[in-house]
Amino acid sequence: MTKVYDRAYFDRWYRGRQRVHAEGEVRRKVTLALATAEYFLRRPVRTVLDVGCGEAAWLPHLRALRPRISYLGVDPSDYVVERFGQERNIRKGAFGGLGSLRLKASYDLIVCSDVLHYVPEADIGGGVEEIVQLLEGIAFLEVLTKEDDIMGDLEGLMKRPAAWYRKVFGRAGLVQVGAYSWVGPTLEDSVSALERF
Repeated sequence: MTKVYDRAYFDRWYRGRQRVHAEGEVRRKVTLALATAEYFLRRPVRTVLDVGCGEAAWLPHLRALRPRISYLGVDPSDYVVERFGQERNIRKGAFGGLGSLRLKASYDLIVCSDVLHYVPEADIGGGVEEIVQLLEGIAFLEVLTKEDDIMGDLEGLMKRPAAWYRKVFGRAGLVQVGAYSWVGPTLEDSVSALERF
């Protein structure tokens, strides 16, 4: 049975009693990602690509902190695209199919938060490579791993070791520089030895 990301799903996990994020948690992640990207870019973040954005939970926080930011969300949910696509600039697409969207811009911040542990292994490599091609600043890749104590939506969750993700990200040319934060080849030369994980 295929998992459906419809309104009931978002009501349950993002607004209901079983919600996965406490008040303020998304804001802290957004603040961390912006600060890390701006530290390495040495300028304000101007462009954000949010892959697997859902209803675009990051967008109001990004706009509150950087009102002129340009945001593009990508999500496979028909509900999300029909309901919020135009209003929140969300396009239909999946992680493994990023290349087929033919995105032309480069992005200061690419977000993929709470997504990759639901993506089949066959789709991850190509999606990560596409992120590297589009990345100007940092990629914020929040992933739950086999070693983590996981609560929330366990349906379809794939518990892969943290080392597996590090290997895939490293092979694609990403270098870890902080919590869930990775730079690509465009910034790698400016990262000092102690900034690398």
